[in-house]
Amino acid sequence: MKYYAMTDIGRKREVNQDYVFATDSPIGPFPNLLIVADGMGGHKAGDFASKFTVETFIKELEKTPLDKPKEILKNITEIANKKLIQVAGTDVKLDGMGTTLVVATVLANTLYFSNVGDSRLYVIGDKIRQLSKDHSVVEELVRLGGIKAEDAKNHPDKNKITRAIGVTDDVEVDVYEYRLKRGEYILMCTDGLSNMVEDEDVFDIVKCSRDVVEAVEMLIDRANENGGGDNIGVVLAKPLQEEVRVW
Repeated sequence: MKYYAMTDIGRKREVNQDYVFATDSPIGPFPNLLIVADGMGGHKAGDFASKFTVETFIKELEKTPLDKPKEILKNITEIANKKLIQVAGTDVKLDGMGTTLVVATVLANTLYFSNVGDSRLYVIGDKIRQLSKDHSVVEELVRLGGIKAEDAKNHPDKNKITRAIGVTDDVEVDVYEYRLKRGEYILMCTDGLSNMVEDEDVFDIVKCSRDVVEAVEMLIDRANENGGGDNIGVVLAKPLQEEVRVW
């Protein structure tokens, strides 16, 4: 797997609350792992939330007794949610913190991933497709027909999310699987990218870049050129066909 992960503070924020992780080395039962988290909360609570949640997920994955990928993703996300709530109760400065979370792994050419919040997962092949569903007020309005999809990006409530890690004791986790096609990229990002760069531009940058490193750097540069209104977190991966594994 070719991969690269990077965050940037952007041009408007004082603290970087995005946290990303990527490896093609095995962790527990997963042969590779990709994670994006976008923290929220005052002071430094948001950056604590995202980092703590990602680190907790990794630690729990290393010791999980489960063996089904979708079950693992759901179970460990629920554990991370509970642990973030617990630690928030130990320090008033951490009260009210939370984070989005997108986690992915590729096994035998199948992409398994989970999502809570409005950070996104796309696949990029002959076109760009968002596979995750935003858990946001605006997305709910679109689904219910209250607003048109093209009006969602500029809606005043676009940053209000309906699900997050660390907010309620029971978190609802969306879990998916997708059979990857030859040559497809996996792009995971926070809304600091998706709100600042149109999908068509994301597609062009990824497809025209020399490698995943250049692509990620160019995506972040473009988000900043377009205003850099938020922290920007990006993970880009391209599985190799010879890395097919049997689960």
